[in-house]
Amino acid sequence: MSKFEWKKQLKELYLPSTQPTIIDVPTMKFFTIDGKGNPNEKPFQEHIEILYALSYAIRMMPKKGITPEGYYEYTVFPLEGHWDLDEEGRTKDYLDKNHLVYKLMIRQPDFVTEELFQYARDTVKKKKPNLDVDQVRFETITEGLCVQAMHIGSFD
Repeated sequence: MSKFEWKKQLKELYLPSTQPTIIDVPTMKFFTIDGKGNPNEKPFQEHIEILYALSYAIRMMPKKGITPEGYYEYTVFPLEGHWDLDEEGRTKDYLDKNHLVYKLMIRQPDFVTEELFQYARDTVKKKKPNLDVDQVRFETITEGLCVQAMHIGSFD
């Protein structure tokens, strides 16, 4: 089997068209972490580092002589996120990034199990003890029917 590349094989999910489209997002597995505050601050950057460290721990297992059942070569999925404002932030007439709340996540291949998640956590704890990997959850998420639209412009 050739390498699974989400940019090529899942265009309908990860490469939206310029026109809003209705899509049915299937059930998928993710490493997730919740946070709050300005995404330009250090805690947000640390959350991203933790998610990628765990994702690459899974991806690189065969190079350490461990090949889980069902493993296939793949490109690590992109960072995704759900964003909202806390109650105080919703009362303001401007965007105060200090009141953002978020769930950051990186999709995992179907072969990833709770046991592999624990392996990744243990691996990262040993390699990068300064990262608080205990904040991360392994979740199965079903989005279902969604409207997808490409955003062009400032993130603000």
